[in-house]
Amino acid sequence: MVFKAQLFALSGVQPSRQKVMVKGAVVKDDTWGDIKMRDGMMLLMMGSAEELPTVPTEEEQPMFVEDMTPEQLAAKMDLPPGLANLGNTCYINATIQCLKTVPELKEALVNLNCSSSCQFQMITECCVVPAVRDLFVSLDIVSNSFPPVVLLSVLDKFFPQFSEKNEDGIHYQQDANEFWTEVVRCLQRQLVATEADEAIASQGAVGFQRSFIDRYFAGQFAITMKCIECEDEPVTTTAESFYQFSCFIQKEVKYLHTGLQSRMQETITKHSTVLSRDAKFLKTCKLSRLPAYLTIQMVRFFYKEKEGVNAKILKDVKFPMSLDVFDLCSEEVKKKLTRMRDRFRKDDEVKAAQKAKSPVFQEKEKALNKMDKDEEEEEEKPVLFREPFSFPDDIGSNNSGYYELQAVLTHKGRSSVSGHYVAWTRKKGDEWVMFDDHRVSPVTAADVQKLSGGGDWHCAYVLLYGPRVLEREATQEEIAEMEAEELRIEEERRKEEERKNAPGNGPLARLYKERKEKERREKEGQEEMK
Repeated sequence: MVFKAQLFALSGVQPSRQKVMVKGAVVKDDTWGDIKMRDGMMLLMMGSAEELPTVPTEEEQPMFVEDMTPEQLAAKMDLPPGLANLGNTCYINATIQCLKTVPELKEALVNLNCSSSCQFQMITECCVVPAVRDLFVSLDIVSNSFPPVVLLSVLDKFFPQFSEKNEDGIHYQQDANEFWTEVVRCLQRQLVATEADEAIASQGAVGFQRSFIDRYFAGQFAITMKCIECEDEPVTTTAESFYQFSCFIQKEVKYLHTGLQSRMQETITKHSTVLSRDAKFLKTCKLSRLPAYLTIQMVRFFYKEKEGVNAKILKDVKFPMSLDVFDLCSEEVKKKLTRMRDRFRKDDEVKAAQKAKSPVFQEKEKALNKMDKDEEEEEEKPVLFREPFSFPDDIGSNNSGYYELQAVLTHKGRSSVSGHYVAWTRKKGDEWVMFDDHRVSPVTAADVQKLSGGGDWHCAYVLLYGPRVLEREATQEEIAEMEAEELRIEEERRKEEERKNAPGNGPLARLYKERKEKERREKEGQEEMK
């Protein structure tokens, strides 16, 4: 070893990396063996002075997509977390992931002043809404999949239609659209307007609705009834609200728009006051109010009395990524939509002109753009201003008639109470995300368009369209207003935190108040029984 230390001083090769050989024999560290040293003897040393390559750590080792767990894939690709399946609860998971794509709904739930503890509440809807709110908040915080335990326990306690279990104690599969409708109904009853919303409404929003759902999800039909058999029968016009637009899948329906139109005009039989008997009437429906978020149900299930199941219509019905409902609107609404539609048309013309530039010019532009990207200091991107998508006097409406698909709830199987439900939501542009319970995967717009049906693959069951928003470069005044609004929101959040943390408003104090309130109600109930 002393000899190798001397070699290290001369060569810089560590003793542990030296291999010394004499006449083909290797010299050991602690002994020369049978080798006899003499003057002028030739020795051969092999070794490198460079550092040996280290074994790559688990983080540094290459990992293939097919070998990744859903959590690892989501972390690498910056995907949102999924929801764990607690036993046939995919219908809950898919519905929640679709509704979560509505930013205004998330904001309204966060601002909801309602305890997440339902044990002191008398109204059952008060339990569902905070459970949904807490689930939304949890999905924004966690990185791995999250189990919707609280929401499921609320359904078990207050909604018997969703609490049925088999002999093994596992929940039965349920119809996702029925659950969607129930959640929206609960939100409609409890998500009322805030003081700030009402202050804005008092400035001229004549069509203002107190319920958030009524503002952003509720549309309205103007229904006209005209008797075909008697011209003396007065024509009647009524208004009817809806939270879902139904697309009936008949034999001739191949496209979503055709299915929507099919029930806008039909012949029905009803009692005629003039003829004093049943007569044929022409029923015409026109959209008299467009909600910001249009929910469309693909009516794929019908009840088979013989088998006693909701059988599925597998017919292929194409749906667009961009939907225009202008021709389904009343004349009055069409006039109101014209202004914003003209602005969209001009914006589309400008973009089309830019795309239609000569090939030579496009190549030069690409080269210049590449040079700009290679520069160390890139120019700041312009601040974009999002034009309002609602009418000033009707908060939560759609002022153009243009919609963009932002979420799809699909079903795979042959019956609404069996099979599997999955959510597909838009991330940005043509980038989409598929939520198959806890498994979250990136997909494209082309993948989403394959969900139109026609086989045993995933079929679109509920479509959620959001408003098309016109974006343009903001002026200095608008930038200042946006910055001021951000400061105002931040200040309100700070004050709210201070209020919650103030003496007497902490968690223990709130729990004490809730218990006192419960005792008071129980006492009143006992007195009434006496």
